[in-house]
Amino acid sequence: MTKQALPKLPQAHLRRLAKSALKEDQAWQDVTTAALVSSEQKGRGVIIAREEGVLAGLPMTEAVFKAVDPSLQWRPLAAEGSHLSPGQEVARIEGPLAAILRGERVALNYLTHLSGVATATARLVAAIAGLPVGIRDTRKTTPGLRTIEKCAVRVGGGQSHRLTLADAVLIKDNHLVALRARGLGIAEAVRLASQQAPTGMRVQIEVTTVDEARQALEAGAGELLLDNMPTEDMRRVVEMARGRAVLEASGGINLDNVRQVAETGVDYISVGAMTHSARALDMSLQVEGLKL
Repeated sequence: MTKQALPKLPQAHLRRLAKSALKEDQAWQDVTTAALVSSEQKGRGVIIAREEGVLAGLPMTEAVFKAVDPSLQWRPLAAEGSHLSPGQEVARIEGPLAAILRGERVALNYLTHLSGVATATARLVAAIAGLPVGIRDTRKTTPGLRTIEKCAVRVGGGQSHRLTLADAVLIKDNHLVALRARGLGIAEAVRLASQQAPTGMRVQIEVTTVDEARQALEAGAGELLLDNMPTEDMRRVVEMARGRAVLEASGGINLDNVRQVAETGVDYISVGAMTHSARALDMSLQVEGLKL
C-alpha cells in the first residue's frame, strides 16, 4: 500500500454525522434495551474482525459511542489503515451497557462500510504495484457520507479527485451535449471553461475516442478523462499527450483489468465501485455485562 499520511476530519463533523445516524435509528428510544438492561448496569464490548481487510473508520466509530454517552471509554486495539486478520480484536468499549447496545448497530454500520471501502481500494492499489499510476475515487458516493468515504479511500492507499463540483473543472458528455445544441464543440468547451475557471484551476474534459482526445489537446486541456476507451486507444492518446496533459482512465475498470489499463501509461485510474459498490467488511461486537 502507498505510504501516506492518514486523512483526518474535524471532530465536529464526525459528531454531526454520528448524531444524525443515531437520531435516524432512534437510539435513545430503544425499547428493547430499556426493557431489559438497567441504567445502572456496566458492561464492556469488543469489536472483532471476521475476515481479512483494511481497517478504516475508527474515528467515526468512536464518535458514535461518544455521542450516545460521553462517559463510554473507547480503546482502539488496531491502527487505522492496518491489515486485519479473522478473529482480531479491533477496539474495546466500556461503560454503561445500555449505551453500548444503543450505539452498536450504527457504529458497526460505519466501521464495516468504511473498512470495506478501504479494503476494495487497497486491492486495486496492490494490483498495480510497481507502476507509476494512482487510483482515484469519484463522486459516486453515498449521499451524506462523501467525506468519510473519500477518507476511507485514502486510508486504503487511493487518492481523491474532487470532493465537490466546485473543486475542479470536469467537462463531461452531457456538458458537451448542451454545447452542441448551440453549435459548439470540444475546443469551445475547453476555451469557455478555461476563461471561467478560477486562476490556476486545471481544465479536465471527458473524451471517448482518439480524435476527441486530439481536439482536446489542441484546445489546451490540461487533463483528459479517457472514458470507456479501449486500451489500444489509450496507448495512442498517451503518446499524443506526453508532456502536454495528465491522463485519467475511467469506466468499467476492476481488479481483473486494472493492471492492463495501468500499463497503457495513464497517470490515474478512477474507480467508482470503490465507494458505491464496496462490500462491507464482516465485523461483530461482542458484549458482556458486568455485575452490579
